[in-house]
Amino acid sequence: MLLTRFTDLSLRVLMYLSKSDPDRVPAVTIAEIATQFDVPHNHLIKVVNRMAKLGWVETTRGRKGGLRIAPHAGELRLGSVVKELEGRDELIDCAGVECALTGNCLLKGVLDKGLAALYAEMDKYTLADVVANRTGTSIIKLHKHWMDTHPTAH
Repeated sequence: MLLTRFTDLSLRVLMYLSKSDPDRVPAVTIAEIATQFDVPHNHLIKVVNRMAKLGWVETTRGRKGGLRIAPHAGELRLGSVVKELEGRDELIDCAGVECALTGNCLLKGVLDKGLAALYAEMDKYTLADVVANRTGTSIIKLHKHWMDTHPTAH
């Protein structure tokens, strides 16, 4: 299964925000994240809006506004996040499709069980788990580099 670009960006935004200083003024901006990860600004707006609606990210408008991770977001289970963003419980949909194997095929059941197992495995980990250690250190370095190279951002 290949994640959509939308889900990929969502995970990176969550990871990046999880290691930002909660007292930082101004907060992390979409422009900052777009630059840090070399992603299109407009696509990132859609990602952030969706995550804000889901309650994973808090947004504030204005000169000192920006993005912050929601207080509970570190507890988000990765399988649940991916399932929500991907919006799929099945890899193939056999309904309404004429197939010579209908009624005699085991493929859909196997794929459905595999996808459920994938989500269950990812649910063993939280956002906090995946930003621990080296990953968290790398994200903190990205934040520091941004602040050092953009002195007007704070």
